Amino acid sequence: MSAQLLVYGMKGSPFVRKVQVVLAEKSLAYDFQAVNIFPAPDWFVEISPAKKIPVLRDRSIATDGPAGTIADSSPICAYLERLQPTPALYPSEAFAYARALWFEEYADSELASRIGLGMFRPLVVARLLGKEPDVERGRTTLREHLPPLFDYLESSLDGAEYLVGESFSIADIAVASQLLNMKFAGGSIDAAKWPRLASYAERILARPSFAQCVADEARFFPAGDYQL
Repeated sequence: MSAQLLVYGMKGSPFVRKVQVVLAEKSLAYDFQAVNIFPAPDWFVEISPAKKIPVLRDRSIATDGPAGTIADSSPICAYLERLQPTPALYPSEAFAYARALWFEEYADSELASRIGLGMFRPLVVARLLGKEPDVERGRTTLREHLPPLFDYLESSLDGAEYLVGESFSIADIAVASQLLNMKFAGGSIDAAKWPRLASYAERILARPSFAQCVADEARFFPAGDYQL
């Protein structure tokens, strides 16, 4: 029997992973349909005009066409929060709520552009496509482009267990989703330079919701010795 919710996406996308972690945290059942967006098929463009993944379909609304679909991970996660309010993944206090949205945006833009374009694609995706990994680009990204972002996250943690308040939230989900792609590309956080961030990343990625993604995706993206 089909689940009410259906996720269209690709393994390895940190944005798809973000949605999957929210679904897991809320114990919401869903089906997954892999979609190759290179190039995106016409039926997918109809439900995702920007040609991006993921897209969520709520089959209780419609089973085909644009109706019942939501494109982009951020509105999808917001929808899931309303659909299943517990456990809450968005802070209730106004300022904390806005801070959580900020870290989500920071992860989806700043972290995503550097890790995705600077490490995951030139290393992991290149190898999957039978191309020579661009190790120098990955090394430059890890050593020069990511440290300022790590500095910011390290200072934001300031001894706290989570990025916002005292509870696991969408901020942690978005940031850790990007850091996992860095890990798949052979990168790591230097605990001597960023002790809080290194401990935080290890702890968040060990949560059952993330651990399941790690185990599932590791089959597609086995660790490579990129010597970064």
